[in-house]
Amino acid sequence: MRLTQFTDFGLRALMRLAGEPDRSFTTDEMAAEFRISRNHLTKVVRELAEARYVVTQRGAAGGFRLAKPAEKITLGAVVRTLENRQALVECFRADGGACVLTPLCRLKGRLAAAREAFLRELDMTTLAECSYPAPKPVRKR
Repeated sequence: MRLTQFTDFGLRALMRLAGEPDRSFTTDEMAAEFRISRNHLTKVVRELAEARYVVTQRGAAGGFRLAKPAEKITLGAVVRTLENRQALVECFRADGGACVLTPLCRLKGRLAAAREAFLRELDMTTLAECSYPAPKPVRKR
């Protein structure tokens, strides 16, 4: 199974937040640290906030941080949230897609089972187990 870049960025952000749970980060700061698009990360953070994984604060002291302890967030739940717009294959789309094999297809059920096995495995892992520690400061000589 391949996750979207959107989900990848979301998992990275949450892992980083879990590494310093008492700290707020700005999207500029995190995007620079991970060398990813700030605009894309902003959209990810917005969705994470809507799903109540993070809380955001505007203004000079603004940023985002975890909304609940990392031990209470499973990777499976996060992936389900962030991948909800992406169908694994065409026939999984809400409209059923246009695959001509659908009426006689014997693959769809197996793909659904594989997806659920993948997510069940992620359900057994908490964000705390995958937290990304703060980078070590660089010593100046």
